[in-house]
Amino acid sequence: MTQAFAIWFLIGLSLLAANLPFVLRRPMLALPWAQAGEPPRPAWRNLLESLVFFAALAGLAYGGYTLLAGAFFMASDAASVALFTIKLLAVVGIAIALLAYPGWRNRGRQADKSFFSSLLEVLVLYVLVGAMGFGFEANMGNLFPKQWEFFAITLSLFLVLGYPGFVFRYLMRRRKPGKAAVSAAAH
Repeated sequence: MTQAFAIWFLIGLSLLAANLPFVLRRPMLALPWAQAGEPPRPAWRNLLESLVFFAALAGLAYGGYTLLAGAFFMASDAASVALFTIKLLAVVGIAIALLAYPGWRNRGRQADKSFFSSLLEVLVLYVLVGAMGFGFEANMGNLFPKQWEFFAITLSLFLVLGYPGFVFRYLMRRRKPGKAAVSAAAH
């Protein structure tokens, strides 16, 4: 894998992941508290489900890092490119399935998430994309030490990449269907 490909892939994935919590209305995290529109459940069940969910996310981040870091990739060999692509798609597919679970468990109900829930989703996706980036870095053999400044800058960039989704969700005015017909009839 070339460094340029890894960088552009991570930038594109970061752009998608940073905007996803704001574009999607359904929750992507199993939180220990009930969100608006969710069916009532016992508190112990919410807490247990949340702990298992976040343990699975942590396992996915670690497993994705290990899988991508240890993958043999040589651009001139078609088999190694195919195997690395399959591993990459497997990590992304498992992440999609895992993040779709909270929306699936609320099927048939419109659960609306708060700004705080969307912010937590952004932070979780930052960690998942970061683990994938660390896997790419380890795969290329260029492991560099990282201090807190690195994480502060990358988190800031991730939040800036999520700004279009934030604008779409919270700042754009949406016309109500009834008001559009009334204003069109007035003109």
